[in-house]
Amino acid sequence: MSRLGPLNWTAIVLTCQHKDSVYAFQRELEARRQRGCLAADTLLLTVCDPQERLGSGGATLNALLVAAEHLSARSGHTVVTADVLDDARVLILHTGRDFPWDGCGRAFCTLPRIRTQSAVEGPVCCLDVLLDCLSTQVCPGSPPGVWVCSTDMILTLPSKVVMSWENFSGVQVLALPGDVSYASNHGVYLADGQGRVRDIIYRGSEDRIQQAILPDGKVPLVSGPVFFCRGVAERLLQTHVMPPLDGCTYLGMDSGAPALFPVFLAKSDEHHTFTVGPQGAAVRSARAVLWKTLRGTLLTMVYIADGSYDYMTLSGKEHICRLIEMGSERETLSHIQVGVNVLHFTGGRVINCILEGDVHVASGAVVQHCHLQGPIHVNSSCLLSGLDVTSSTPVTQLPPTSDIIIQGHRVQLGKLKLSVFTARLDDKSKLRFIKDAQIYNIFFFCLRRPEDLWGAVSDGGDALSLLDARLFPVFQPYSGAVGLEGVRWLLGGAGELESWRGSWRLSLKEVLSLTDQEEELRWREELFFRSARRKAADALRDQSDQSLLPSIRAAVLGGQQEALLNTLDSVAAGSGENLGVAARTLACIADVLGCMAGEGRGGLRSGPAANPVWATAFSLLEQRDLPAAVQALAHQRQCWLSRPDLLVRAARHYEGAGQVLLRQAVMSAQRFASVGQGDMPPMGAWQEVECPARLDLSGGWSDTPPITFERGGAVVNVAVKVDGSRPIGARARRIREPRLLLVSSSRGPDCRVSTETVCETLQDLEDHCQPHAPGALLKAVCVCSGLVSFPSQQPLAEQLLQRWAGGMELHSWSLLPHGSGLGTSSILAGAVLAAVYQCTGRTYDSDSLIHAVLYLEQVLTTGGGWQDQVGGLVGGVKLARSRAGLPLRVEVEQLSLSEEFLTSLQQRLLLVYTGKTRLARNLLQDVVRSWYCRLPSIVQNTEQLVRNTEECAQACVEGNLSKLGACLDCYWQQKKVMAPGCEPVAVRSMMAALQPLVLGQSLAGAGGGGFLFLLTRDALQQEIVTDVLRSTQGVGNFSVHTVELDMDGISLIRPS
Repeated sequence: MSRLGPLNWTAIVLTCQHKDSVYAFQRELEARRQRGCLAADTLLLTVCDPQERLGSGGATLNALLVAAEHLSARSGHTVVTADVLDDARVLILHTGRDFPWDGCGRAFCTLPRIRTQSAVEGPVCCLDVLLDCLSTQVCPGSPPGVWVCSTDMILTLPSKVVMSWENFSGVQVLALPGDVSYASNHGVYLADGQGRVRDIIYRGSEDRIQQAILPDGKVPLVSGPVFFCRGVAERLLQTHVMPPLDGCTYLGMDSGAPALFPVFLAKSDEHHTFTVGPQGAAVRSARAVLWKTLRGTLLTMVYIADGSYDYMTLSGKEHICRLIEMGSERETLSHIQVGVNVLHFTGGRVINCILEGDVHVASGAVVQHCHLQGPIHVNSSCLLSGLDVTSSTPVTQLPPTSDIIIQGHRVQLGKLKLSVFTARLDDKSKLRFIKDAQIYNIFFFCLRRPEDLWGAVSDGGDALSLLDARLFPVFQPYSGAVGLEGVRWLLGGAGELESWRGSWRLSLKEVLSLTDQEEELRWREELFFRSARRKAADALRDQSDQSLLPSIRAAVLGGQQEALLNTLDSVAAGSGENLGVAARTLACIADVLGCMAGEGRGGLRSGPAANPVWATAFSLLEQRDLPAAVQALAHQRQCWLSRPDLLVRAARHYEGAGQVLLRQAVMSAQRFASVGQGDMPPMGAWQEVECPARLDLSGGWSDTPPITFERGGAVVNVAVKVDGSRPIGARARRIREPRLLLVSSSRGPDCRVSTETVCETLQDLEDHCQPHAPGALLKAVCVCSGLVSFPSQQPLAEQLLQRWAGGMELHSWSLLPHGSGLGTSSILAGAVLAAVYQCTGRTYDSDSLIHAVLYLEQVLTTGGGWQDQVGGLVGGVKLARSRAGLPLRVEVEQLSLSEEFLTSLQQRLLLVYTGKTRLARNLLQDVVRSWYCRLPSIVQNTEQLVRNTEECAQACVEGNLSKLGACLDCYWQQKKVMAPGCEPVAVRSMMAALQPLVLGQSLAGAGGGGFLFLLTRDALQQEIVTDVLRSTQGVGNFSVHTVELDMDGISLIRPS
């Protein structure tokens, strides 16, 4: 059976027992829609039960009515009609009663889980786990109808749940295995061999439960999910107008119908009617209505033998164990200050917290939704929940006892909002009074007067519940609200009995019913965002691989962008000399602005970043005044927040600011570019150099800043002649006139283009850092080589005459088309630098040229890595590496390969010009952005790039062409991960057609167009490759070129 996609719900209805819960829970559902957990077109409703003690059956009928009413209105009807159920898939979830261990109920109990693949970071609650289970495992494939489920349990199912829906009609339930002893406190289905349910046993005797035992020795537990087919759902909906069942709905209540409190709708057939609830004429009448409506409905059971069912009982000890056993991470969505001791990595749990100072969390302890400052020791089997930082001192004064549960509750009494604290040593809330006195002997004298706890006590011997005991102080008559110290003495700490007696107190049951769930959820949200900001700051400062994008998206969706931007400003301004941290932080600010604009709104993220109003901030960056620059950027940012297009443009300028810092970091490579002094050639003598192109065999992108100095890079590439010649070159000579004559020639698709630029003043060199300006590369060479000083008070002509006794004529050329992918621009920069050095009587080596080109490309603002110049300036096949850290240094190792392998390699390498040009800068911006985001796929792929490089080098040393081909194919897949969209459709067609002929293939360079290089299975395959491509549709204009290995690299051409 193939796995179906997630079910797209028509409507999801969440029921709750308190009317004050509606807004809070609706906000939580909408938040999940914003995070992408729920579909945009799903109708989300939160429905309060019309009356207390309604029960799940009545709540289901009321929820179904509300869903049908809203769907009817959405469809344009003026009355409720069951027609809206024809194609609808409705999910009704019941939140149930109050849960003593979480003020927001079981559904919103936060679990120690993280959605690692989620685009938006957020807490995972029981509701989320259940929604995911139902939407992806249980319900996909089901026909239109209504699913009903409680939220008081956690279901764990295998990856595939096989449920048959062919021609289904009736009601179907999901059952999970349980032991007989466990089932005694739950419900069990009694079914025949065909899965038809004959009875439902609720809290039956062991003998009765034994009747339901299956061949695996387990019993099928009532596990929550129930499906009503469309026909049954319609019949059930019809009962909302039938007395006395109309008393279960809000519509009936508004119409004056008497309230009805049964829990019904377990099963009805001609032999059985199962109802549980108060007896009387109304209930008997309700049974009759149900009997008449649902008679003959088939109830079937699907049993999942390898699933598990965990009901969230009222036991505090079980709740703590559940949180401990569920996760493997010691902390979830929490910020733990460096140096804090969270003991026993596998034993304690910290969930959605901020811990500062010396906080010890022992094995088996749980701390959730707290902001605490040490020194604090949380003992084993303890639970601290909902405590703010002001509770830290009282917590330190608690007795060093295990099995303590302390909770902070945000309650509302009328218009008065308070924090109420509850503390317990045990959770046996059902014990009779006399036994309670034995356990709580620390306040034995109080318990001699039970009216202090329960008010007037009956003499009938009824059991008194600790849930109803007014143990927890709220107000003191003269001092006002009571803090955590008010319950400290209940646990054996300091305190006075009379003070406790004289306070206004609440029971746990009252506290739960008065909990301001909206305020409680906001407190948790505030902790989540505050923790996320602190973690983001730590991740940036520590240069970790944590992706901040899910957290950024969450902050923007939660309206927390301003606080996050302030945090990022602080990190950037305080990063000191660590330019990499500052650059990544500015990129994160750009991501925040991009998220604020909205996905797909405001334009493309890549774009210009030179608006004059940002010039002051950029100037401060160039001056390396980072704090002032960050402040200037933030000041300007405030003017760009009003529209999506302005936000995107602001994001571009923040990325541009990051590029300034990135260039400054890479410029550290200049220290490894050493130039010596030699003899200067005579005036007018040409100094000409030629260079091969390069083919990158593996590792490209790992050489790109900031990846290369934050993670380290490794590349294997080879210097090649194309069609028998070196395609890149430059020449220079000194001339008498004190000026710069710059001539650049390049080959277009159908012609050769030459550009001549004359520089007679320093102003003519001002655009040397603008890569699209005429002669920009040659101008940058003039500045970076020391040919002239810029800026300078000394005029250009005077500089040239003083240094070189005249001017310079400088030519560069490339026989390769623009965007070839063969490293042209970087190799050309190296060639021009070498020609200038030769012409001015200076000596150099290839290592110095490699680092000089790195520096020059930062001045030119084109960025890029170091592998291109390595490939064309150093001959043969080589392995080049850079270690993580600054200053950036490249080390090159020429691989020692056999002549036989080199000959075989040369005979099997071919170039195919695809006819597609690409602009590497756009790809570069996208890759750098993805790296700064630390997208997990990019981080993992970067590691694999380096690993594949080592395997590629080993394949070359071994002379293994097949292994080398596999490395090439792997490399191409890795390129596509780094830069999605780098494979045009025409290129994909080419590669598919050539696949039978090759051992491996890849687009050269960054991809997106240019040259495709092939390692063919057989030697000398140019004609065959040409014929195959000619017969392939959709490849467009192409040309096939031979490759010759160049073992020399950059070469000086002696005058003939």
